[in-house]
Amino acid sequence: NQILMANKHKTDFEVDFLPLMRQAYGFAYRLTMHPDEAKDLVQDAYVKAFRFYNGFQRGTNAKAWLFRIIKNTFINDYRKKSKEPPKYDYQEVEEYYNAENATEYISPSLKVESINDLMGDELTNALNSLQEDFREIIILCDLEDFKYEEISEILNIPIGTVRSRLHRARHALKEKIKDYAYTMGYGKENKQDKPSAI
Repeated sequence: NQILMANKHKTDFEVDFLPLMRQAYGFAYRLTMHPDEAKDLVQDAYVKAFRFYNGFQRGTNAKAWLFRIIKNTFINDYRKKSKEPPKYDYQEVEEYYNAENATEYISPSLKVESINDLMGDELTNALNSLQEDFREIIILCDLEDFKYEEISEILNIPIGTVRSRLHRARHALKEKIKDYAYTMGYGKENKQDKPSAI
């Protein structure tokens, strides 16, 4: 009976969370800004998700639940680990990552090209240069399409804070893109051609 329950637990987890691995990697990459750290962060987050899967209510938003784990793992572990050699224990999930189909879910080549293709280089660079709080809220809202309530849960902040931070983040991003455009020569002619006020 216990074996059957364990197998069902594993199967349900795979159904709910393995299809999200590419998106999880994209979010982790945007947080860490480094492909290897992003892979490690996703793997550590999946270990925790599997460990606490009994606390997940099937039928609710699996992506939001997983992204919160990724975000918390990043805050609790990766900011500290960035100053010390990596010490990761992958034993608990080696059955997933040694599986034949593991590479289709996560690999070093997954550097969120899909996102980069959708956005111009200037937008990508501007987004990456934002402070972390601004970057993550734009990623969650504008790239991942989470609702304010879901973002509030992922980031563990009130909805009012989500709205105000998103407003400030979009404004900061717009300013960075405007500065970039001006340095590339866009907008200079308009400025010169503009008639002076009388």
